[in-house]
This record gives sequence, structure tokens and C-alpha cells, in this order.
Amino acid sequence: MSDSTTNWHDLSHGAEGSTLSRLDPSSEPVASAYLIVFDGASSTVVHLCLDGEVVIGRGEGAHVRLLDASVSRAHARISMSGGRAEIVDLGSQNGTKVNGERIVGARPLLSGDVVTILGATLVFHSSSRPRPRRQVCSLDGFRQHVEDELDRAARTRRPFGLAAFALAPADADGPRLFDPIAVSRVVEPGLRRIDVIALAGAELLVLMPEADLAASREISEGLVERLRAATAQPCGGLALAPSDGNDFEILLIGARAARDRAPAGEVGLAAETYRAITVEDRELIVADPAMLRMVTLIERLANTDLPVLICGETGTGKDLAAALLHHGSARASRPMVALNCAAVPEALAESELFGYEKGAFTGAAAQKLGILEQADGGTVFLDEIGELPLAIQAKLLRAVETRRITRIGGHGEHPIDLRIAAATNRDLARQVQAGRFRQDLLFRIGGATIWLPPLRDRRREIPILAQRFLADACRRAGRDVMAISTEAMQLLLDFAWPGNVRELRHVMDYVVAAHDEPTVAAWHLIERLGSEGRPGGAAPADAAPADATPADPAPADHAPDAAPTAHPPVAFTPIDEEIRELERSRMGQALTAASGNQTVAADLIKMPLRTFQAKAKVYGLRQKDRR
Repeated sequence: MSDSTTNWHDLSHGAEGSTLSRLDPSSEPVASAYLIVFDGASSTVVHLCLDGEVVIGRGEGAHVRLLDASVSRAHARISMSGGRAEIVDLGSQNGTKVNGERIVGARPLLSGDVVTILGATLVFHSSSRPRPRRQVCSLDGFRQHVEDELDRAARTRRPFGLAAFALAPADADGPRLFDPIAVSRVVEPGLRRIDVIALAGAELLVLMPEADLAASREISEGLVERLRAATAQPCGGLALAPSDGNDFEILLIGARAARDRAPAGEVGLAAETYRAITVEDRELIVADPAMLRMVTLIERLANTDLPVLICGETGTGKDLAAALLHHGSARASRPMVALNCAAVPEALAESELFGYEKGAFTGAAAQKLGILEQADGGTVFLDEIGELPLAIQAKLLRAVETRRITRIGGHGEHPIDLRIAAATNRDLARQVQAGRFRQDLLFRIGGATIWLPPLRDRRREIPILAQRFLADACRRAGRDVMAISTEAMQLLLDFAWPGNVRELRHVMDYVVAAHDEPTVAAWHLIERLGSEGRPGGAAPADAAPADATPADPAPADHAPDAAPTAHPPVAFTPIDEEIRELERSRMGQALTAASGNQTVAADLIKMPLRTFQAKAKVYGLRQKDRR
């Protein structure tokens, strides 16, 4: 490979607009051009200048003189400009033909074209023009190409790939700049004409339209091989739309994550790039960069004895975070005891926390240890701690400060040695301002704070979690693993998931239980999500404000977020709900027209019979429906 190809760091510093500072597709003209003239019994070769004109005729002033007396003195003219050729008839009586067609006006000439002037034949030849050098996009330009491709893929239901390659090791000293012309020359032979590339520092991005997983992987692996000639340890990552995401950021994050975990010389797949952490009999799946860093933080905090406050919406996995904190600590061999403070009536909260002595009250037939004593030596997990009554908060504060508790009906104090992990879906700072939570207790339980982002803010994980939950549900049901259709994945990615990871798991469980098709279709999901679907970036419209008053508390499943989110100012009917209503209406009309015969009705609207029957059941359309 020549120096101009491999010497990536010799950047051009010439004047703006020079051939080295921009990629000019026409910067390399053809090397030569000529005519082979067959006239009468002879043939001759006429070499053409790359810039100039050649007149063909029988006159003495013609550059190419023909013998036939019927040929005009100046019959036709070939013009060359930058190696490009075109021919024009000069008003001759008998005309000029190219490839058998009489020309009108100027006609471009391509290598191999045959020019006929009466009995003479002229064959135009030019050396092959080098393929125009590929444009290297800016990051903004590349983003626009990807977004255009996302729109096309949504219409055509055909996938595409996005790959990210490292041109220099991540630990390289200082910023590395690469010559886009040299990079383009290296990768050009491995790309198709429709592929798009961008250079961002030491990162090469490649968009591969109309390419499924196999095709995208083949192209990416070929590029890694070509990059070996110019970088010591090339590696790449590949994300596929829409199975790995449906917007530029998700795909780029996935491709980068796959690249960063790929061995040198290989291409990692975004769909396989995640971290699975087993905690007892449960599994925590993380792929989002923020969540990966959060897990790293939890693992560091596990080595300390700091109390930890875990914040996040309902269903984000706060209990799993607490379990990870406990099982990674020196207290892992001791018990972890959990209490859902929102589920305990106020009258029982004290006895649940501190226990009671025999005879302390009616029904106290035997001594009972509270969870603070049960967790001695281990960890106590106080879920939804923001729901504890103020009176109980005061007693809990004293127990945390003194590390001693007194059981109800008892007189002596009992020492406790435990770590506190608390969780809330409320903004406790606002609760303090509203007088509903003790500030001193907040200081005590918040030695370290962890905030788990909602699922709608880590959509990179949605395809991975959906596939994992679906596979688990299929395994429990004893059936083959279902696939997820493109349309269904689009719905999953666009849904707001107010119930977060828990809701996604329940939806996958429902689909496996309710449908026996081998592939999850969009209508399977609309049954559960259609009436609640919202754009993935929007917060649930019915989310309660973070400082909801006790007189009008938010339901537990819709409790306010730890981080407030903006609500859309106008409420629209979700498009999938409108589509579902239209479908139901059309099916009802078809049943009416078919006198209740589902086979005929399904044929009328060109819907598979099994699909029609399943949807009729979901929509409550009876076989003799006359709607």
C-alpha cells in the first residue's frame, strides 16, 4: 500500500479549497482518449486531447477527414473537457448517429460508444475513469444520513447497519487527527457505493443502508482487515436498525459499546454487548452507559459501610441495586431483610421495624424481632422510605444514630449492627421542604445517593431486555423462543414505559402466554400498550407532581419521579390507539357484510384468518356481530 494511503497523520495545511483539503470527485481526469476510425477499407487511430475540440468532416479544415462525398465539410464536433467528451452534429444534411440513434443537440460520449456518419464508423475509447473518491462526512452530516435512513427503513421495513471503528488506541497520548482522504482510500475498496462514512477524531463511522446483520457484519469485518494496514489493533462495533435502536444516538452508543468490548481485530455486536449480573436467583442486565457506570459505583460503595439512598421511578430495579450492594459487601454472608414501607399500615410500622415483646399488646402471644434486629450483621432495605409516617421516622433516626433499638413493650435496649439501604420514588428534598420527611433522617440515610434513570431514558437496553425477557418466558412455557418483528420493536422503542423494566417484563410474559405465533407482531403489543402509548422521550402524562400532598397522594404505581420531567402541553390521542380503533371498526364492518362469517370477513379486508380470529377475540367482536 502506498504512503499516500497509510500515512494518515500527514494532514494537508494548504490553502482552503486545495485538492488535499477537500474531496473532489473530478480531481482525477481520464488518462487518455482516442477514436478508432473505420472509413472505407482502412482504419486509423486519432488521439484526442483531454481538453479541446475535434471536427469531423470531409473539408480540409476537419481534424478527422472522411472520404464519403455525402459527408458535410464540417459534419460533427467532439468536445473534450477535463477528460469528458460530448459530440454534436453541426447541422449536416444526413445527420450523425451514436449507437444507432440520430443525435439532436449535444450527446455525451462514453468509452465504447459507436459514432456513425454515413458509411464511416468511429469508436470512442477512453481509459477508465477512477471511481470518484468517497465523500467523508462531518458528524452532523452523518447524523442526517442516518436519520434519513431511519425514515426509509420505517417505510420499507428493511434494516441497515451502523458501525464504529477505532483508528487509534483509546489510551493514545493526546488527540489524534487523521487525513480524511487517506482514510477514504484505505476503506474505499471494502465499501459499496451507497455506504456513507464519517470521521470524528480517531473514530471512523460507517452507515450501511439496505444491509441486514449478515451483510453489515461482512462489510465491517472486511473493513477491519483493511484497517490493519494502517493501525496496529483495529476493532469495530456494529449496531443494526431497528433491532438495536431506532434513533441515531441509540445506534451510535450501541456500536461504540460493542467496539469498546470487542477484541483487537474483531467486530462486536451491539445486541451482544451488555453486562449480566446474577444476584441470588435474579439477573441484572445493563447496557446503557449511565447504567454501566452506576453498577461500577454500586460495586465501589459495596466495599464501604456507608448508608445508601437509591432513587428512581417505580420499576427501575431499585431492589436489585440494593441486593447488588449487599451481596458485593463484607456483609454478604449475613441476611438482607427488606421492608416495603408503603405496604405497611401506619399502626404496624413500628412493630415491623422494632419488634415487640410477648404481651406488649392484645394478640402479642410471643416475642417478635423487628427487621432491624433480623438484619443484624447484614443489610436492611427500606423500600419506599418516603412513605414512613413522621413519628416512625423519628424513632428510626434514633436507632440509626445510636445503633440500638427498644422493642414495643420492652424496657432494655438491644444493639444492632447493620447497614441501611433505602429506596424512594419521591424527591425527598421536596418532601423535607413540605414538612413530610425529616431532614436529619435524610442526612443519615443518604451517605451516598444513587439515581436509576427510567427505562425511557435508556432505550439502548430495551431491545436487549425485551429479547431476554421473551426468551425467559418462552423457556418457562416450554416453547421455542419467539422473534420480535420490526414493527413490534418499533413500538417497544417508542413506548414511554411508565412502569419501567417491570412493565416490560410483564408485557413479554403476557405475549408468550396469550399468543402462539412464532413472532411477536405489533398487534400483540397494541393489546397491552395501545391505550397508553406515548413517545419514548416523554414522561407519563398522568405522573403526579413530586410534592403531591398527603390529602391527595399519588398511587404507588404512579408515584412521582426522583427527577421531575416535563409534561407535554397538549394531550393527543396516541396514533396506535386510533389505528386500533380503525382496525376494530373495519373488522366489524366486514363481519356485517359477511353476515358474521369470519372466513369471508377476513378475506374481504385481506387479513389472515388466524389473525382475524385472534383480533376479533381481543376486540370483543362476536361471530354474528352486525356492527
